[in-house]
Amino acid sequence: MPLTPLDIHNKEFKRSLRGYNEDEVNDFLDRVIKDYEGLIRHNKDLEERLTQMEEQIKKFNAMEDSLSKSIMLAQETAEELKQNARKEAQLVIREAEKNADRIIQEALNKARKSSIELDEIKKQAMVFRARFRSLIQAQMEMLDSDVWEEIIEDPDEA
Repeated sequence: MPLTPLDIHNKEFKRSLRGYNEDEVNDFLDRVIKDYEGLIRHNKDLEERLTQMEEQIKKFNAMEDSLSKSIMLAQETAEELKQNARKEAQLVIREAEKNADRIIQEALNKARKSSIELDEIKKQAMVFRARFRSLIQAQMEMLDSDVWEEIIEDPDEA
């Protein structure tokens, strides 16, 4: 058990014939008591500060753990966002490719349809031309016929 200032104060020494000067010993013991009390107070203060510092260290460690977890969570979230963005971009690209394929297919169908319609119009034009030529030839033959000669020569007979 450690020595207390009270133990030092209450300590009694045996007297001897050629002993120490009692006043000097008492003065020295008073100084020892005073210094010892100061050291005890200082030690208690240091112990309190140590306890406070240990509590602060615990708080800082907890904050460090929390920050580490937050950083890890932020990194995981960022990675998730990147992956989601990649997936979304791939979906957009696939949709755009589908739309492009559909538009190209529609354009090809329209081009085929227009080509068929153009061929049909050409055929109709050729038929029209042939008929018109036949009509003109028939009209020319009629103009060249002798009937006109007869009508022109004898207008009363017609």
